[in-house]
Amino acid sequence: MKYSIIIPVYNRTDELNELLQSLESQEQKDFEVVVVDDGSTHDCQSVANSHADKLNLRYFWKENGGPGPARNFGAQQAQGETLLILDSDCVLPPHYLTAVSAGLSNTGTQFFGGPDKAHPSFTPTQKAISYAMTSFFTTGGLRGQRNSPCKFYPRSFNMGIERNLFHKLNGFSPMRFGEDIDLSLRAEEAGYAGMLFPEAWVWHKRRTNLKKFFKQVFCSGMARINLWKRHPHSLKIVHLLPTMFTLGLALLLLLLCVGVLICGFSANQAMASIGQALCLAALLPPLLFSLLIFFDAGFRSKSLKVGLLAVAASFVQLTGYGTGFLHAAWLRMVRGKGEVEAFKHNFYK
Repeated sequence: MKYSIIIPVYNRTDELNELLQSLESQEQKDFEVVVVDDGSTHDCQSVANSHADKLNLRYFWKENGGPGPARNFGAQQAQGETLLILDSDCVLPPHYLTAVSAGLSNTGTQFFGGPDKAHPSFTPTQKAISYAMTSFFTTGGLRGQRNSPCKFYPRSFNMGIERNLFHKLNGFSPMRFGEDIDLSLRAEEAGYAGMLFPEAWVWHKRRTNLKKFFKQVFCSGMARINLWKRHPHSLKIVHLLPTMFTLGLALLLLLLCVGVLICGFSANQAMASIGQALCLAALLPPLLFSLLIFFDAGFRSKSLKVGLLAVAASFVQLTGYGTGFLHAAWLRMVRGKGEVEAFKHNFYK
């Protein structure tokens, strides 16, 4: 068997159903599907079973432990030569496996991944979040691009790896967050750099609202400190940009407060003018950034609503990652807490 498609799922029954439907429509059919239910309280088994007559599908249930251990469990059951690891909130175009096969034939790589896109049916918020995660202006679009300051590291929403190599690397580590980048870094250190297959893209729903999105990117920011502790060479300037943005935004807010106070309490016209200048200096950079995002996202999506929501999503993406990075830096670098001790709560439940 050529491929084993491993799908960890926790409660997202509707999205699992859409992903399995898209697997039924694949042009290439030489694959099995391994669904690993990570302790769901919703009935994922019925959803999986409803596709068992059209797919070579096996369903497994395990106690909740996060997507990393669930993927490892699925890999133990897999029979295919190559593992394709997908998040349950993805949908595949019919050519996905064809594109993967073409990429493997052209490169001979053992470790790879593909990009993600927003489907036309996604909500405006989902499209805005997708923009924030893939735009050059929010640093998301820097990953995996030619001449990028970052190398391409396959992510677990769309990752492929030869089964023997996966087991050689001992699969995903027990890291609470960032376990997919950790696997990519360990593969690179072992001489198996990940490759980008541009045509093997997926539609990726990500989060459905900005509150959940903030939580996701906050955890990504925390993960970067853990990754740096494990792989000191992995921290690049691009990873610091959201933190610099967050600190800069905080300084501008402070500057705005000072300007407002001067304007409000100064009877001197010259001092009032200084206060007004400080307010303008504080408001101008965020305003220009917002206009840049609004016009770029609006033009790309052909929607003013998506453009407006993309402004909010971009601020959430950058400040969420930045505050997560600072939070983890405080816990691990200042207070000296360990990787597990610093992050005891279960993000995945």
